[in-house]
Parts: sequence; C-alpha cells; structure tokens
Amino acid sequence: MTPSKATDVAAAIVLSRCASNPVMHKRNIVAESAHPAKDRPRPESEKDFGAATHPLRQAEFALGVADDSQLPPPGPPEIAFAGRSNAGKSSAINVLANRSRLAFVSKTPGRTQQINFFRLRSGALLADLPGYGYAAVPLALKRHWQDFLGRYVATRQALIGLVLIVDARHGLAASDRDLLAGFLLSGRPVLILASKMDKLSTLAQTRAASDIVRSIAAEFPPHAAQVAVIAFSVPRRIGIEAAEAVLADWLGLDRSLRPSPGYARRLPKEKAPRSRGVPRGPKRPSQD
Repeated sequence: MTPSKATDVAAAIVLSRCASNPVMHKRNIVAESAHPAKDRPRPESEKDFGAATHPLRQAEFALGVADDSQLPPPGPPEIAFAGRSNAGKSSAINVLANRSRLAFVSKTPGRTQQINFFRLRSGALLADLPGYGYAAVPLALKRHWQDFLGRYVATRQALIGLVLIVDARHGLAASDRDLLAGFLLSGRPVLILASKMDKLSTLAQTRAASDIVRSIAAEFPPHAAQVAVIAFSVPRRIGIEAAEAVLADWLGLDRSLRPSPGYARRLPKEKAPRSRGVPRGPKRPSQD
C-alpha cells in the first residue's frame, strides 16, 4: 500500500464517519446475447468501475446560475460544495475531479458570483457554491447571495448531500455554522473536508480534526450522525480516497464492483516479493 493510500485509510477510519447507510444493489440475471462479441455493450462493471471509484472525474461544466429563476428543474441528484472564501474549495473540487482548472482558483477570495453546475459521468450534478465571508461586494448584494444560497441549501429537492470545506487551522466559522443549521434539519448528510492539513504538524492535524468533530457534536447533537469529517490536503493528497468513497456512497455507486478480466489485464502486474538474503541473478546450476 502506498503512503498516500495508507494516509487515506487512516483518515477514513480515525476521523470520519459515513452519515448514510450503505446502498445495496440487486442485479438482474439476463440471457447471453446472441450478438457478436464486438457488438455487445461494455460489461456493466467495466463501464461503471471508474465512476464508482472516482465519482467526480470527467466532470464537465453545465451552467451558471445567479438567482432562483435560473436553477435547472429538479431531476438528477445534486451534490453541493460550499465553504468560506480561501478555505480551499476550488482546489478540493479540482483534485477530486482530477482537473487543474475545472473550478477557478482565484487569488482574490470571493470572486465567484454564481452557482456553477458541473455534469458528472454518472448523470448527477456538482453544484459549486460561491465562497462566503471575504467577498468585497455591496451589502445588498451580499444579502441577496446569503438568501439565495440559504434557500438553495435548505429547500432544493434534488440536493442529496453537502460537502463543506473548512480550513483546519481555523475550524468552523460562524458562517459555516449558519449553513449547517439550515441544511442539517433536512436530514441529509454532510461531508466536512478539514482542508490545508499540510500546513499543520501531525499532532496539530489530529487536534484540528477532533476539534471540528467535537464542535459538531456539541452544537448539533441531534444531527451529529449525519456528518462525516475527513482530514484533507491537496498538496499532500490526504483524504482524497476517503472523500471519494463517501461521495460514491451518496450517489448510490457500487464501489464493490470489480473490473472485468480484460480490464485487469491492462493493470501492471505486481512483482512477487523476494525472500530476505537471496540475491538476484541466474539460478545456480544443477548439482546432478
């Protein structure tokens, strides 16, 4: 297991708790197709394996929305990404989508002035909400955004989960708490990515994530089970695999899918481990 995967596993086990129940999928048994092999559709497991493992990859921009009248009609499931400006929301979206500029990373916090929707290959939508807290805009416009985002998060029927990016160095802000208070009443799950863990020592990382967990338990005791907290860092790629697992579960993607034999053959073969003390080189000649 690579160091990054080991870190992801540790983050998932120690610092997170999945807020939704696992989804079980039943498969229909169908007769063998009479079509030639080249005309057959790709096996379900091979087609869906990538989406189940990396649910945000291959996301494409769909539309931008500036007020309620422009929202698309409820249909496919939506996952919203929110957070204070400069908390690392755009960077988190980009690394989970495996794209460098899917969500624009600005040096001026608060520049995004609309909800940007991205279409996922599963058919779901990712909603990138404007960052809040630092935007240098008129008070009337700021109130418009607060009201608009509050209505979207609290009442949007297609919204199945909220990803909240929180700077681990500062913990939950008042604006984060306000957003959670309006969303948790719906009973839907929340994933908190405690970002910028690379800027903290190992001990401080553990304390920062634990502080967020305690804050949620203390301030939202009836809804604490809805919230998962994952230590996250884009530069060190901490928590990426754990976050993907939670998102795939929300979308009902079957992460138990295994690649077909043809898919497996395209993966590099692992070398058999060498026994200690046995040097490399040609086999010794027979003693016959």
